[in-house]
Amino acid sequence: MSLRFGKRVLFEDVNLKFTPGNCYGIIGANGAGKSTFLNIISGQVDPTTGSVSFTPGERMSVLKQNHYEFDEFTVIETVMMGNQELYKVMKEKDEIYMKEDFSDADGERAGELESLFAEMDGWNAESNAATLLSNLGIQESLHFKLLKELDGNEKVRVLLAQALFGNPDILILDEPTNDLDIHTIAWLEDFLAAYEAIVLVVSHDRHFLDAVCTHIVDIDFGKMSIYTGNYSFWYESSQLALKQRTDQNKKMEDKVKELQEFIRRFSANASKSKQATSRKKALEKINIDEIKPSNRKYPAIMFNSMDREPGDQILHIEKLGKTIGEEVYFNDVTFMVNKGDKIALLAENNLVTSAFYDIITGRDQDHRGEYKWGVTITPADMPIDNAEFFEGKTENLVDWLRDYTSKPEADEQFIRGFLGKMLFSGEEVLKKCSVLSGGEKMRCMFSRMMLQGANFLIFDEPTNHLDLESITALNNGMTDFRGSIIFTSRDHELTQTVANRIIELTPNGVIDKLMTYDEYINSDVVKAQREELYRRR
Repeated sequence: MSLRFGKRVLFEDVNLKFTPGNCYGIIGANGAGKSTFLNIISGQVDPTTGSVSFTPGERMSVLKQNHYEFDEFTVIETVMMGNQELYKVMKEKDEIYMKEDFSDADGERAGELESLFAEMDGWNAESNAATLLSNLGIQESLHFKLLKELDGNEKVRVLLAQALFGNPDILILDEPTNDLDIHTIAWLEDFLAAYEAIVLVVSHDRHFLDAVCTHIVDIDFGKMSIYTGNYSFWYESSQLALKQRTDQNKKMEDKVKELQEFIRRFSANASKSKQATSRKKALEKINIDEIKPSNRKYPAIMFNSMDREPGDQILHIEKLGKTIGEEVYFNDVTFMVNKGDKIALLAENNLVTSAFYDIITGRDQDHRGEYKWGVTITPADMPIDNAEFFEGKTENLVDWLRDYTSKPEADEQFIRGFLGKMLFSGEEVLKKCSVLSGGEKMRCMFSRMMLQGANFLIFDEPTNHLDLESITALNNGMTDFRGSIIFTSRDHELTQTVANRIIELTPNGVIDKLMTYDEYINSDVVKAQREELYRRR
Protein backbone atom coordinates (compact mmCIF):
# COMPACT_ATOMS: atom_id res chain seq x y z
CA MET A 1 0.00 0.00 0.00
CA SER A 2 1.09 3.58 -0.63
CA LEU A 3 -0.46 7.02 -0.16
CA ARG A 4 0.71 10.17 -1.92
CA PHE A 5 -0.60 13.72 -1.98
CA GLY A 6 0.98 15.21 -5.09
CA LYS A 7 4.73 14.95 -4.59
CA ARG A 8 4.40 14.30 -0.87
CA VAL A 9 4.67 10.63 0.07
CA LEU A 10 3.08 9.59 3.38
CA PHE A 11 3.58 5.82 2.97
CA GLU A 12 5.34 3.71 0.37
CA ASP A 13 5.25 -0.08 -0.11
CA VAL A 14 3.55 -0.80 3.23
CA ASN A 15 2.93 -4.52 3.81
CA LEU A 16 1.41 -5.39 7.19
CA LYS A 17 -0.67 -8.17 8.68
CA PHE A 18 -2.69 -7.78 11.87
CA THR A 19 -3.81 -10.85 13.80
CA PRO A 20 -6.57 -11.44 16.39
CA GLY A 21 -5.75 -11.16 20.08
CA ASN A 22 -3.26 -8.35 19.55
CA CYS A 23 -3.45 -4.61 20.16
CA TYR A 24 -1.32 -2.49 17.82
CA GLY A 25 -0.27 1.02 18.87
CA ILE A 26 0.28 3.25 15.84
CA ILE A 27 3.05 5.78 16.56
CA GLY A 28 4.82 8.45 14.55
CA ALA A 29 5.69 12.12 14.64
CA ASN A 30 2.99 14.75 14.14
CA GLY A 31 2.02 14.72 10.47
CA ALA A 32 3.43 11.23 9.85
CA GLY A 33 -0.03 9.96 8.92
CA LYS A 34 -1.25 7.96 11.93
CA SER A 35 -4.90 9.03 11.69
CA THR A 36 -4.79 8.86 7.89
CA PHE A 37 -3.62 5.25 8.12
CA LEU A 38 -6.59 4.40 10.35
CA ASN A 39 -8.88 6.12 7.85
CA ILE A 40 -7.48 3.92 5.07
CA ILE A 41 -8.07 0.79 7.15
CA SER A 42 -11.66 1.87 7.88
CA GLY A 43 -12.37 2.73 4.23
CA GLN A 44 -12.73 6.49 4.68
CA VAL A 45 -9.63 7.21 2.56
CA ASP A 46 -8.49 5.32 -0.55
CA PRO A 47 -4.79 4.45 -0.85
CA THR A 48 -2.92 5.58 -3.96
CA THR A 49 -1.78 2.01 -4.61
CA GLY A 50 -2.38 -1.32 -2.93
CA SER A 51 -5.34 -2.55 -0.92
CA VAL A 52 -6.67 -3.51 2.49
CA SER A 53 -8.39 -6.89 2.95
CA PHE A 54 -10.18 -8.62 5.82
CA THR A 55 -11.15 -12.13 6.80
CA PRO A 56 -14.66 -12.67 5.34
CA GLY A 57 -17.46 -12.03 7.82
CA GLU A 58 -15.43 -9.88 10.21
CA ARG A 59 -17.05 -6.73 11.60
CA MET A 60 -15.12 -3.50 12.04
CA SER A 61 -15.97 -0.74 14.47
CA VAL A 62 -14.48 2.78 14.44
CA LEU A 63 -14.46 5.45 17.15
CA LYS A 64 -16.34 8.31 15.49
CA GLN A 65 -14.76 11.77 15.50
CA ASN A 66 -17.89 13.72 14.47
CA HIS A 67 -19.56 14.57 17.78
CA TYR A 68 -22.73 15.85 16.08
CA GLU A 69 -23.48 12.92 13.77
CA PHE A 70 -25.94 11.25 16.16
CA ASP A 71 -27.46 14.31 17.86
CA GLU A 72 -31.06 13.34 16.95
CA PHE A 73 -30.78 9.82 18.38
CA THR A 74 -31.09 8.72 21.99
CA VAL A 75 -27.93 7.79 23.86
CA ILE A 76 -28.82 4.10 24.13
CA GLU A 77 -29.78 3.92 20.44
CA THR A 78 -26.53 5.63 19.43
CA VAL A 79 -24.55 2.94 21.24
CA MET A 80 -26.51 0.08 19.63
CA MET A 81 -25.86 1.64 16.20
CA GLY A 82 -22.28 0.51 16.74
CA ASN A 83 -23.40 -2.89 15.44
CA GLN A 84 -24.97 -1.79 12.17
CA GLU A 85 -26.21 -5.25 11.15
CA LEU A 86 -28.00 -5.75 14.45
CA TYR A 87 -29.39 -2.21 14.33
CA LYS A 88 -30.78 -2.76 10.79
CA VAL A 89 -32.49 -5.96 11.92
CA MET A 90 -33.98 -4.15 14.91
CA LYS A 91 -35.32 -1.27 12.81
CA GLU A 92 -36.76 -3.49 10.07
CA LYS A 93 -38.40 -5.75 12.67
CA ASP A 94 -39.97 -2.76 14.46
CA GLU A 95 -41.23 -1.27 11.18
CA ILE A 96 -42.98 -4.55 10.24
CA TYR A 97 -44.68 -4.82 13.64
CA MET A 98 -45.90 -1.22 13.35
CA LYS A 99 -47.75 -1.94 10.10
CA GLU A 100 -51.55 -1.86 10.27
CA ASP A 101 -51.96 -4.17 7.23
CA PHE A 102 -49.71 -7.02 8.42
CA SER A 103 -49.45 -9.57 5.52
CA ASP A 104 -48.34 -13.21 5.39
CA ALA A 105 -45.10 -12.08 3.72
CA ASP A 106 -44.54 -9.68 6.58
CA GLY A 107 -45.06 -12.54 9.01
CA GLU A 108 -42.49 -14.69 7.25
CA ARG A 109 -39.99 -11.83 7.13
CA ALA A 110 -40.60 -11.05 10.80
CA GLY A 111 -39.85 -14.67 11.64
CA GLU A 112 -36.55 -14.51 9.72
CA LEU A 113 -35.63 -11.28 11.46
CA GLU A 114 -36.50 -12.70 14.90
CA SER A 115 -34.19 -15.62 14.21
CA LEU A 116 -31.37 -13.29 13.12
CA PHE A 117 -32.04 -11.06 16.11
CA ALA A 118 -31.67 -13.97 18.52
CA GLU A 119 -28.47 -15.19 16.81
CA MET A 120 -26.98 -11.70 17.25
CA ASP A 121 -27.84 -11.69 20.96
CA GLY A 122 -30.30 -8.90 20.23
CA TRP A 123 -32.42 -9.51 23.34
CA ASN A 124 -29.45 -8.46 25.48
CA ALA A 125 -28.43 -5.55 23.25
CA GLU A 126 -30.04 -2.80 25.31
CA SER A 127 -28.76 -4.09 28.64
CA ASN A 128 -25.26 -4.59 27.18
CA ALA A 129 -25.30 -1.03 25.84
CA ALA A 130 -26.45 0.28 29.23
CA THR A 131 -23.64 -1.60 30.99
CA LEU A 132 -21.04 -0.13 28.63
CA LEU A 133 -22.40 3.38 29.22
CA SER A 134 -22.31 2.95 32.98
CA ASN A 135 -18.74 1.63 32.86
CA LEU A 136 -17.78 4.72 30.87
CA GLY A 137 -19.32 7.07 33.42
CA ILE A 138 -22.65 7.88 31.71
CA GLN A 139 -25.39 7.93 34.35
CA GLU A 140 -28.51 5.85 33.78
CA SER A 141 -30.65 9.01 33.84
CA LEU A 142 -28.98 10.08 30.57
CA HIS A 143 -29.45 6.82 28.64
CA PHE A 144 -32.71 7.83 26.97
CA LYS A 145 -31.91 11.49 26.39
CA LEU A 146 -31.03 12.74 22.89
CA LEU A 147 -27.30 12.87 22.31
CA LYS A 148 -27.47 16.62 21.62
CA GLU A 149 -28.55 17.15 25.24
CA LEU A 150 -25.20 15.87 26.53
CA ASP A 151 -22.04 17.93 26.97
CA GLY A 152 -18.88 17.35 24.96
CA ASN A 153 -17.15 15.02 27.44
CA GLU A 154 -20.29 12.88 27.75
CA LYS A 155 -20.62 12.64 23.96
CA VAL A 156 -17.05 11.35 23.70
CA ARG A 157 -17.89 8.56 26.14
CA VAL A 158 -21.08 7.62 24.29
CA LEU A 159 -19.21 7.38 20.99
CA LEU A 160 -16.56 5.23 22.67
CA ALA A 161 -19.32 2.94 23.98
CA GLN A 162 -20.67 2.78 20.41
CA ALA A 163 -17.27 1.65 19.09
CA LEU A 164 -16.94 -1.06 21.76
CA PHE A 165 -20.52 -2.31 21.49
CA GLY A 166 -21.08 -5.85 20.31
CA ASN A 167 -17.43 -7.00 20.48
CA PRO A 168 -16.31 -6.13 16.93
CA ASP A 169 -13.65 -8.27 15.26
CA ILE A 170 -11.58 -5.20 14.35
CA LEU A 171 -11.58 -2.14 16.58
CA ILE A 172 -10.17 1.21 15.36
CA LEU A 173 -9.53 3.81 18.08
CA ASP A 174 -8.08 7.27 17.43
CA GLU A 175 -7.18 9.03 20.72
CA PRO A 176 -9.76 7.10 22.80
CA THR A 177 -8.61 8.53 26.18
CA ASN A 178 -9.33 12.16 25.28
CA ASP A 179 -11.60 13.75 27.93
CA LEU A 180 -11.74 10.57 30.04
CA ASP A 181 -10.97 10.64 33.76
CA ILE A 182 -8.40 8.31 35.31
CA HIS A 183 -10.98 5.79 36.51
CA THR A 184 -12.62 5.48 33.08
CA ILE A 185 -9.22 5.16 31.41
CA ALA A 186 -8.34 2.38 33.88
CA TRP A 187 -11.57 0.54 32.96
CA LEU A 188 -10.81 0.92 29.25
CA GLU A 189 -7.25 -0.37 29.77
CA ASP A 190 -8.60 -3.48 31.49
CA PHE A 191 -11.24 -3.96 28.78
CA LEU A 192 -8.73 -3.76 25.90
CA ALA A 193 -6.05 -5.81 27.69
CA ALA A 194 -8.51 -8.70 27.85
CA TYR A 195 -9.97 -8.14 24.35
CA GLU A 196 -9.54 -11.09 22.00
CA ALA A 197 -9.96 -9.32 18.64
CA ILE A 198 -7.74 -6.96 16.60
CA VAL A 199 -7.29 -3.48 18.04
CA LEU A 200 -5.54 -0.60 16.24
CA VAL A 201 -5.06 2.47 18.41
CA VAL A 202 -3.49 5.92 18.09
CA SER A 203 -2.78 7.63 21.41
CA HIS A 204 -0.37 10.12 22.94
CA ASP A 205 -0.91 8.54 26.36
CA ARG A 206 2.20 6.42 26.99
CA HIS A 207 0.76 4.75 30.09
CA PHE A 208 -2.28 3.69 28.06
CA LEU A 209 -0.14 2.35 25.20
CA ASP A 210 1.96 0.39 27.69
CA ALA A 211 -1.13 -1.06 29.38
CA VAL A 212 -2.93 -2.26 26.23
CA CYS A 213 -0.44 -2.76 23.38
CA THR A 214 1.15 -6.07 22.44
CA HIS A 215 2.78 -4.51 19.35
CA ILE A 216 3.90 -1.11 18.10
CA VAL A 217 3.53 0.03 14.47
CA ASP A 218 6.16 2.70 13.86
CA ILE A 219 5.64 5.17 11.00
CA ASP A 220 9.02 6.61 10.08
CA PHE A 221 10.28 8.09 6.81
CA GLY A 222 7.32 6.79 4.80
CA LYS A 223 7.72 3.22 6.01
CA MET A 224 5.83 1.18 8.61
CA SER A 225 7.35 -1.52 10.79
CA ILE A 226 5.71 -3.74 13.42
CA TYR A 227 7.62 -4.40 16.66
CA THR A 228 6.66 -6.81 19.43
CA GLY A 229 6.10 -5.24 22.85
CA ASN A 230 4.50 -2.10 24.22
CA TYR A 231 5.58 1.53 23.75
CA SER A 232 8.18 1.59 26.53
CA PHE A 233 9.85 -1.52 25.15
CA TRP A 234 9.94 -0.02 21.64
CA TYR A 235 11.32 3.29 22.93
CA GLU A 236 14.00 1.87 25.23
CA SER A 237 15.17 -0.79 22.78
CA SER A 238 15.33 1.69 19.88
CA GLN A 239 17.33 4.12 22.05
CA LEU A 240 19.69 1.32 23.04
CA ALA A 241 20.13 0.36 19.38
CA LEU A 242 20.79 4.01 18.50
CA LYS A 243 23.44 4.24 21.24
CA GLN A 244 25.08 1.10 19.92
CA ARG A 245 25.03 2.35 16.33
CA THR A 246 26.87 5.52 17.35
CA ASP A 247 29.50 3.44 19.17
CA GLN A 248 31.37 2.09 16.16
CA ASN A 249 34.05 0.33 18.26
CA LYS A 250 31.63 -1.86 20.21
CA LYS A 251 32.03 -5.53 19.36
CA MET A 252 29.08 -7.28 17.75
CA GLU A 253 28.88 -9.98 20.43
CA ASP A 254 28.77 -7.27 23.12
CA LYS A 255 25.88 -5.59 21.31
CA VAL A 256 23.94 -8.83 21.09
CA LYS A 257 24.59 -9.62 24.76
CA GLU A 258 23.44 -6.15 25.85
CA LEU A 259 20.22 -6.38 23.83
CA GLN A 260 19.50 -9.90 25.09
CA GLU A 261 19.93 -8.73 28.69
CA PHE A 262 17.59 -5.81 28.01
CA ILE A 263 14.91 -8.13 26.59
CA ARG A 264 15.29 -10.47 29.57
CA ARG A 265 14.79 -7.62 32.07
CA PHE A 266 11.82 -6.20 30.17
CA SER A 267 10.22 -9.64 29.92
CA ALA A 268 10.45 -9.98 33.71
CA ASN A 269 8.83 -6.55 34.18
CA ALA A 270 5.93 -7.58 31.95
CA SER A 271 4.76 -9.97 34.67
CA LYS A 272 2.58 -7.19 36.13
CA SER A 273 0.47 -6.99 32.98
CA LYS A 274 -2.75 -8.86 32.29
CA GLN A 275 -1.12 -9.84 29.00
CA ALA A 276 2.00 -11.13 30.74
CA THR A 277 2.03 -14.66 29.36
CA SER A 278 1.51 -13.77 25.70
CA ARG A 279 3.85 -10.79 25.92
CA LYS A 280 6.66 -12.77 27.52
CA LYS A 281 6.30 -15.48 24.86
CA ALA A 282 6.45 -12.85 22.15
CA LEU A 283 9.52 -11.22 23.68
CA GLU A 284 11.29 -14.55 23.87
CA LYS A 285 10.89 -14.89 20.08
CA ILE A 286 12.35 -11.48 19.24
CA ASN A 287 15.17 -11.58 16.75
CA ILE A 288 17.99 -9.24 17.80
CA ASP A 289 18.20 -8.02 14.20
CA GLU A 290 14.61 -6.75 14.44
CA ILE A 291 15.59 -4.08 16.95
CA LYS A 292 16.53 -1.02 14.94
CA PRO A 293 17.48 2.51 16.03
CA SER A 294 14.71 5.04 15.62
CA ASN A 295 15.18 7.92 13.22
CA ARG A 296 12.85 10.02 15.37
CA LYS A 297 14.20 13.35 16.64
CA TYR A 298 13.60 14.42 20.24
CA PRO A 299 13.67 18.07 21.33
CA ALA A 300 16.18 18.91 24.07
CA ILE A 301 13.91 20.18 26.85
CA MET A 302 16.24 21.00 29.77
CA PHE A 303 15.50 23.46 32.58
CA ASN A 304 18.60 23.20 34.77
CA SER A 305 20.26 26.47 33.66
CA MET A 306 18.99 28.22 36.78
CA ASP A 307 20.23 31.79 37.26
CA ARG A 308 20.05 31.33 41.05
CA GLU A 309 19.96 28.42 43.46
CA PRO A 310 16.70 28.43 45.45
CA GLY A 311 16.75 29.00 49.20
CA ASP A 312 14.70 27.10 51.78
CA GLN A 313 11.66 29.42 51.61
CA ILE A 314 9.89 28.49 48.36
CA LEU A 315 6.14 29.24 48.37
CA HIS A 316 3.66 29.62 51.22
CA ILE A 317 -0.10 29.37 50.53
CA GLU A 318 -2.44 30.50 53.34
CA LYS A 319 -6.25 29.96 53.29
CA LEU A 320 -6.47 30.57 49.53
CA GLY A 321 -9.95 30.44 48.01
CA LYS A 322 -11.69 31.13 44.71
CA THR A 323 -15.39 31.30 43.82
CA ILE A 324 -16.84 31.87 40.33
CA GLY A 325 -20.50 32.89 40.52
CA GLU A 326 -22.05 30.47 42.98
CA GLU A 327 -19.51 27.71 42.41
CA VAL A 328 -16.72 27.29 44.96
CA TYR A 329 -13.63 26.18 43.02
CA PHE A 330 -11.49 25.72 46.12
CA ASN A 331 -11.46 27.03 49.67
CA ASP A 332 -9.16 27.16 52.70
CA VAL A 333 -6.15 25.97 50.69
CA THR A 334 -3.08 26.03 52.94
CA PHE A 335 0.28 24.37 52.27
CA MET A 336 3.99 25.10 51.94
CA VAL A 337 6.19 24.07 49.03
CA ASN A 338 9.45 22.55 50.26
CA LYS A 339 12.79 22.44 48.52
CA GLY A 340 12.83 19.69 45.88
CA ASP A 341 9.03 19.25 45.84
CA LYS A 342 7.55 18.20 42.52
CA ILE A 343 3.84 18.56 43.14
CA ALA A 344 1.07 17.20 40.92
CA LEU A 345 -1.94 19.47 41.45
CA LEU A 346 -5.31 17.73 41.01
CA ALA A 347 -8.93 18.91 40.99
CA GLU A 348 -12.34 17.87 39.65
CA ASN A 349 -11.69 19.78 36.41
CA ASN A 350 -9.00 21.92 34.83
CA LEU A 351 -10.91 25.16 35.42
CA VAL A 352 -10.08 24.75 39.11
CA THR A 353 -6.35 24.14 38.67
CA SER A 354 -6.05 26.90 36.03
CA ALA A 355 -7.74 29.33 38.46
CA PHE A 356 -5.17 28.41 41.13
CA TYR A 357 -2.26 29.01 38.72
CA ASP A 358 -3.74 32.38 37.67
CA ILE A 359 -3.65 33.44 41.34
CA ILE A 360 -0.08 32.40 42.22
CA THR A 361 1.29 33.88 38.97
CA GLY A 362 -0.42 37.20 39.69
CA ARG A 363 -2.81 37.12 36.73
CA ASP A 364 -5.85 37.01 39.06
CA GLN A 365 -6.14 39.40 42.00
CA ASP A 366 -9.75 38.48 42.88
CA HIS A 367 -9.33 35.77 45.51
CA ARG A 368 -9.44 35.02 49.21
CA GLY A 369 -6.34 34.28 51.28
CA GLU A 370 -2.68 34.91 50.57
CA TYR A 371 0.38 33.46 48.90
CA LYS A 372 4.02 34.44 49.31
CA TRP A 373 7.04 33.54 47.21
CA GLY A 374 10.47 33.15 48.81
CA VAL A 375 12.91 36.00 48.08
CA THR A 376 15.28 33.69 46.16
CA ILE A 377 12.54 32.19 43.96
CA THR A 378 12.16 33.08 40.28
CA PRO A 379 9.13 31.25 38.89
CA ALA A 380 8.34 30.55 35.22
CA ASP A 381 5.00 29.23 34.10
CA MET A 382 3.32 27.67 31.11
CA PRO A 383 -0.44 28.41 31.09
CA ILE A 384 -2.96 26.03 29.54
CA ASP A 385 -3.85 28.71 26.95
CA ASN A 386 -0.85 30.30 25.21
CA ALA A 387 -2.87 32.42 22.74
CA GLU A 388 -1.79 35.74 24.33
CA PHE A 389 1.83 34.94 23.48
CA PHE A 390 1.16 34.53 19.74
CA GLU A 391 -2.05 36.33 18.70
CA GLY A 392 -1.33 39.46 16.71
CA LYS A 393 2.42 38.74 16.64
CA THR A 394 4.05 39.19 13.24
CA GLU A 395 7.74 38.73 14.11
CA ASN A 396 9.80 35.64 13.28
CA LEU A 397 10.74 33.07 15.92
CA VAL A 398 14.18 34.58 16.63
CA ASP A 399 12.72 38.02 17.36
CA TRP A 400 9.80 36.49 19.31
CA LEU A 401 12.09 34.50 21.61
CA ARG A 402 14.54 37.38 22.08
CA ASP A 403 11.72 39.37 23.74
CA TYR A 404 11.65 36.87 26.62
CA THR A 405 15.27 37.08 27.74
CA SER A 406 17.50 39.74 29.23
CA LYS A 407 20.66 37.66 28.97
CA PRO A 408 23.50 39.80 27.56
CA GLU A 409 24.77 36.92 25.44
CA ALA A 410 21.41 36.50 23.70
CA ASP A 411 22.44 37.44 20.16
CA GLU A 412 20.86 35.83 17.10
CA GLN A 413 23.23 32.85 17.14
CA PHE A 414 22.43 32.22 20.81
CA ILE A 415 18.66 32.36 20.14
CA ARG A 416 19.02 30.11 17.11
CA GLY A 417 20.74 27.57 19.36
CA PHE A 418 17.77 27.50 21.73
CA LEU A 419 15.33 27.12 18.84
CA GLY A 420 17.55 24.38 17.42
CA LYS A 421 17.08 22.41 20.64
CA MET A 422 13.36 22.57 19.90
CA LEU A 423 13.95 21.14 16.37
CA PHE A 424 13.63 24.48 14.54
CA SER A 425 16.58 24.39 12.17
CA GLY A 426 17.88 26.49 9.28
CA GLU A 427 15.30 28.82 7.76
CA GLU A 428 12.57 27.47 10.07
CA VAL A 429 13.66 29.95 12.76
CA LEU A 430 12.51 32.75 10.45
CA LYS A 431 8.94 31.45 10.41
CA LYS A 432 6.29 33.95 11.41
CA CYS A 433 4.54 33.33 14.74
CA SER A 434 1.19 33.51 12.97
CA VAL A 435 1.75 30.30 10.98
CA LEU A 436 2.85 27.98 13.82
CA SER A 437 0.98 24.76 14.59
CA GLY A 438 -0.16 23.93 18.12
CA GLY A 439 2.84 21.66 18.69
CA GLU A 440 5.30 24.27 17.35
CA LYS A 441 3.84 26.92 19.68
CA MET A 442 4.35 24.58 22.64
CA ARG A 443 8.00 24.02 21.68
CA CYS A 444 8.46 27.81 21.50
CA MET A 445 6.95 28.13 24.97
CA PHE A 446 9.46 25.56 26.31
CA SER A 447 12.29 27.61 24.76
CA ARG A 448 10.90 30.69 26.52
CA MET A 449 10.88 28.88 29.88
CA MET A 450 14.39 27.53 29.39
CA LEU A 451 15.72 31.02 28.62
CA GLN A 452 14.22 32.47 31.79
CA GLY A 453 16.62 30.53 34.03
CA ALA A 454 13.88 29.98 36.62
CA ASN A 455 14.27 27.84 39.74
CA PHE A 456 10.53 27.14 40.13
CA LEU A 457 8.41 25.82 37.25
CA ILE A 458 4.63 25.86 36.85
CA PHE A 459 2.97 23.75 34.13
CA ASP A 460 -0.74 23.68 33.31
CA GLU A 461 -1.38 20.71 30.97
CA PRO A 462 2.03 20.98 29.23
CA THR A 463 1.52 17.90 27.02
CA ASN A 464 -1.33 19.46 25.00
CA HIS A 465 -0.57 19.38 21.24
CA LEU A 466 2.68 17.44 21.78
CA ASP A 467 3.74 14.29 19.95
CA LEU A 468 5.15 11.32 21.85
CA GLU A 469 8.74 12.43 21.25
CA SER A 470 8.14 15.87 22.77
CA ILE A 471 6.19 14.37 25.69
CA THR A 472 9.09 12.00 26.41
CA ALA A 473 11.61 14.86 26.24
CA LEU A 474 9.45 17.01 28.55
CA ASN A 475 9.09 14.11 30.98
CA ASN A 476 12.87 13.71 31.12
CA GLY A 477 13.41 17.47 31.52
CA MET A 478 10.95 17.72 34.42
CA THR A 479 12.45 14.64 36.11
CA ASP A 480 16.00 16.02 35.85
CA PHE A 481 15.11 19.56 37.02
CA ARG A 482 16.86 20.40 40.32
CA GLY A 483 14.35 23.03 41.46
CA SER A 484 10.72 22.71 42.54
CA ILE A 485 7.75 22.13 40.23
CA ILE A 486 3.99 22.36 40.54
CA PHE A 487 2.08 20.96 37.58
CA THR A 488 -1.17 19.54 36.28
CA SER A 489 -1.17 16.93 33.52
CA ARG A 490 -3.51 14.29 32.13
CA ASP A 491 -0.47 12.27 31.07
CA HIS A 492 -0.43 9.40 33.57
CA GLU A 493 3.16 8.38 32.91
CA LEU A 494 4.49 11.92 33.31
CA THR A 495 2.58 12.47 36.55
CA GLN A 496 3.65 9.11 37.99
CA THR A 497 7.35 9.53 37.16
CA VAL A 498 7.78 13.24 38.02
CA ALA A 499 5.61 13.91 41.10
CA ASN A 500 6.81 13.09 44.62
CA ARG A 501 3.86 14.87 46.24
CA ILE A 502 0.15 15.05 45.33
CA ILE A 503 -2.13 17.94 46.29
CA GLU A 504 -5.82 17.92 45.39
CA LEU A 505 -7.90 21.11 45.57
CA THR A 506 -11.48 20.71 46.83
CA PRO A 507 -14.29 23.09 47.85
CA ASN A 508 -13.47 22.26 51.50
CA GLY A 509 -9.68 22.31 51.73
CA VAL A 510 -6.86 20.20 50.30
CA ILE A 511 -5.71 16.59 50.30
CA ASP A 512 -1.91 16.69 50.61
CA LYS A 513 0.08 13.44 50.39
CA LEU A 514 3.78 12.62 50.03
CA MET A 515 3.36 9.73 47.61
CA THR A 516 3.39 8.84 43.94
CA TYR A 517 0.40 9.32 41.67
CA ASP A 518 -0.37 5.60 41.46
CA GLU A 519 -0.21 5.29 45.25
CA TYR A 520 -2.57 8.26 45.54
CA ILE A 521 -5.27 7.03 43.16
CA ASN A 522 -5.17 3.52 44.65
CA SER A 523 -5.18 4.58 48.30
CA ASP A 524 -8.33 3.67 50.24
CA VAL A 525 -7.49 6.35 52.82
CA VAL A 526 -7.35 9.01 50.10
CA LYS A 527 -10.61 7.78 48.55
CA ALA A 528 -12.39 8.08 51.89
CA GLN A 529 -10.95 11.57 52.44
CA ARG A 530 -12.02 12.69 48.96
CA GLU A 531 -15.56 11.38 49.44
CA GLU A 532 -15.87 13.25 52.75
CA LEU A 533 -14.58 16.56 51.39
CA TYR A 534 -16.82 16.48 48.31
CA ARG A 535 -19.85 15.19 50.26
CA ARG A 536 -19.69 18.25 52.53
CA ARG A 537 -20.13 20.45 49.47
